[in-house]
Amino acid sequence: MKDDNFLREMNAKHLWHPMGHPGEARENAPRIIKGAEGVEIIDIDGHRAVDAVGGLWCVNLGYSNDAVKQAISDQLWELPYYSAFAGTSNPTAIEASYAVQEFFAEDGMVRSFFTSGGSDSVDTALRLARQYHRLRGEPTRTKFLSLKKGYHGTHFGGASVNGNNRFRINYEPLLPGCYHLPSPYTYRNPFDTIDPEMLARKIAAAAVDEIEFQDPSTIAAFIMEPIQGAGGVIVPDASFMKLMREVCDKYGILMISDEVITGFGRTGDWSGARHWGVKPDMMTCAKGITSGYFPVGAVMIGETVADVFENSGPEGAIWHGYTYSAHPVGAAAVVACLSETLRLDTKTNAAARGQQLYDGVCDLAAKHDIIGDVRGGHGLMTGIEIVSDRDAKTPMDAATMKRIHQTAYESGAMVRLGGHNILMSPPLTITEAEVNQIITALDKGFAAA
Repeated sequence: MKDDNFLREMNAKHLWHPMGHPGEARENAPRIIKGAEGVEIIDIDGHRAVDAVGGLWCVNLGYSNDAVKQAISDQLWELPYYSAFAGTSNPTAIEASYAVQEFFAEDGMVRSFFTSGGSDSVDTALRLARQYHRLRGEPTRTKFLSLKKGYHGTHFGGASVNGNNRFRINYEPLLPGCYHLPSPYTYRNPFDTIDPEMLARKIAAAAVDEIEFQDPSTIAAFIMEPIQGAGGVIVPDASFMKLMREVCDKYGILMISDEVITGFGRTGDWSGARHWGVKPDMMTCAKGITSGYFPVGAVMIGETVADVFENSGPEGAIWHGYTYSAHPVGAAAVVACLSETLRLDTKTNAAARGQQLYDGVCDLAAKHDIIGDVRGGHGLMTGIEIVSDRDAKTPMDAATMKRIHQTAYESGAMVRLGGHNILMSPPLTITEAEVNQIITALDKGFAAA
């Protein structure tokens, strides 16, 4: 590796970073993260901070899980790559498909289709949903419903069902036939209600209204995150996903649960759908499937959908896939990661530490009037909405948000900014003391506002 002087000099000169302005990055060089240990990251200057972002909602096992690292290393020597297109397979892909299906069996999942990440998984699920209806003799079912504030990746399909216009406006026109329902966001919603159960009922009623307006015979699927992540950690009422399942069943619409963030224990249950007591028709996965150690995603397929494909004629062939689908090294990482996830019972720690983090931030809200809303309490997902006027709910300005972020980092915690929200999703292996370090760092960040 080049020395530190080279890294500093070349920083942002040749690399365009995701989710940012390339010109701004050249003016304000990104922070260089050079190492990591446990749940801490270490920058090029040697500063250590608890990673309250978990990489990007993904480093569930922390940065020091030797079992996953060893599995990746061993597989590189055994078989570094081979195609999994029809006609060939590899041992770790077979084992990984068994492991991930077993992991989600309680959710009703019976088959898996591997991808390279979450955006791939969403596009795959959308394609399969259309093909499913075509195989059943309903080719007019091509439209999709989703939620505002939802995040489903950045491929054209995912961006089209995304509920945040930041990922849409510069790239329009997107996929036609995508319609958005209000988010279960009690702090800001068009129904002017702070009652989460009432809000859930109103959104379900809006879904029925939209479906009947569009004509049910044109709707293929409804996709949702069980807890909306990048949109601000928006936690719906416990009744919401069940209500939407009932609506989907009534009109013959597939339900896709986007578990890219919520899967593998982050909600305090092994899946977000299970957390709310719902069995979807398909689930999209990535991130925690390998703890971010190798880029892998998957679409999990329920029995109803699987039966239609597997008992169809030639039209049931899936002419879709990726060069790295069921990559043997990625599959080895999946097997090892799921084994470690179960061994460590990360969902139990996620539930306990998530409640601790949520309660700690609620205490900070009583101290700092710039905190407008605190969302979480369901595993290790916490969102804090920052406002300049609590009564008017005025979003905080960007300069102040950056100052809060910088001060928190200097005080020992890396958090993530999402507009005027602070988002946190620490590794599921985090300790009580490390959560307290995050809370202390946030306290100092808010004081610097």
